[in-house]
Amino acid sequence: MTGRTKTGSYAVGRARREAILDAATAHFIHAGYAQTPMAQIAADVGITERGLLHHFPSKKHLLLAVAARRFDFAVQWVADVPEPSEGVRALQALRELTAHFLEKPGLIELFVLGTSEAAERSSPAYALYSEQYERAVIDMTSDFLRDVDSGMLRSDVDYTRLAKRCIAVCDGLQLQWVLSGGTMDLLDELDSYLDEVAVSITTAS
Repeated sequence: MTGRTKTGSYAVGRARREAILDAATAHFIHAGYAQTPMAQIAADVGITERGLLHHFPSKKHLLLAVAARRFDFAVQWVADVPEPSEGVRALQALRELTAHFLEKPGLIELFVLGTSEAAERSSPAYALYSEQYERAVIDMTSDFLRDVDSGMLRSDVDYTRLAKRCIAVCDGLQLQWVLSGGTMDLLDELDSYLDEVAVSITTAS
């Protein structure tokens, strides 16, 4: 009986945590991180602000959890991208993921905000972002190497270095998009860069 009670309590706590993240993500996207009070998020979930702080000790901790969710979604999204009939899968996945986030621009703004937190080595965001970047580089490199094995891509390229550059350019363009107030054509700029990369690494003349 005690075991079932603990399990049930854990499930309730987990569900509440997810509900908090749902509410926080929605408010951060539509109203902005700075403009969203913790009390509003708590009210949406039907708990007190003190109850919210039990799950997330500060607003920065909540931002970090939302960012972690974004990373997890990105990993799953890229994994589900089908093999293209033509083109380089790694580049196509990066482009499609960016296009998806543009449909919810608040997520891009939150990502950029999180990177500022990650710059501080003592911040929990530092470990999260560094781990996720390492995973992203490994996954993208693996995609490149599969296309090398299939004969589509050149074998004389440092694909780990290329993966780092592609991710850096994509993230840098997201920052510029935020600074432009969303007026910069993010996908056009990214497409231009990815096209150049594709031409330089494919074996087809």
